[in-house]
Amino acid sequence: MRWVALTAVAPVAWGANYFVTHEYLPAGSPLYGAALRALPAGLVLLALCGWRRPHGGWWWRSAVLGALNVSVFFALVYVASQLLPTSVASTVMAMSPLTMTLIAWPLVSERPRTAHLAGAVVGLAGVCLMLLTGADGVSVPGVLASAAAMLVSSFGHILTKRWNADTDVLASTAWQLTAGGLFLLPVAAVAEGPPPALSTPALVAFGYVSLVATALAFTAWFTGLRHLPAATVGLIGLLNPVTGVLLGTMVGTETLTVQQLCGLVLVLAGVMLGRPTRAGLRGAGRTPPRPGPHRCPAPDPPPSRPQPR
Repeated sequence: MRWVALTAVAPVAWGANYFVTHEYLPAGSPLYGAALRALPAGLVLLALCGWRRPHGGWWWRSAVLGALNVSVFFALVYVASQLLPTSVASTVMAMSPLTMTLIAWPLVSERPRTAHLAGAVVGLAGVCLMLLTGADGVSVPGVLASAAAMLVSSFGHILTKRWNADTDVLASTAWQLTAGGLFLLPVAAVAEGPPPALSTPALVAFGYVSLVATALAFTAWFTGLRHLPAATVGLIGLLNPVTGVLLGTMVGTETLTVQQLCGLVLVLAGVMLGRPTRAGLRGAGRTPPRPGPHRCPAPDPPPSRPQPR
């Protein structure tokens, strides 16, 4: 359960990130916003791991994972958030547990358990209760962008789980974020021109977005992927929209309705259904210790033959 608690840091930080981004960050520069989120976080993590450089196949792996988990994902999430109500975008992203469960089967040989599938369905129903009101319009391009972000991130996270077994989590996370930020900078310069001027509140907000919602959150998330089944990690990700709703209630002027309370209960029930088991931990690379030699009973001695007198 300590790995579950550590992994939960990521979706909680990402849920708060919606509020910080909406309130304090410039809305007209999504590519620069994504680059300023990723690159400082990657450099901080690189400094923490002693500026360790990629080795062997991690040069191209970092590029692939940085493009999927950082560059493309951040850009698609921004497009979806501009075209869709937050409720619809969050509900589409809540399909991630099912997607990660199905992708993990062929890529990392984690056969989905019935509890994982049931937890994903229950959690998705809870998210729908919490977020869908039917009052907002739906943009087809926005839905496609949100669905693409969900697919890209799910595939990238499972690839990270597959490739992370032979390297340090902190270093591989730093390489991904740095590569993703470097990819975004030239694209942002061409598409958006000079970088936007940032006020003091925006700088403080970028500090949270980069250090907490990116550096800390991604490290916790990828650590959870190493120690837990992918289906369990995907279900923990449902805490993202829950955090957004609770933060809007506590900080903003929103009120928590009976429908949202029922949805919150369903989400937590879905997360608990997918909690790790011994069988799941063996599938995730956490094999329980084998009994020592002293626990094995000694074999019976062979029957003695009578000696001749």
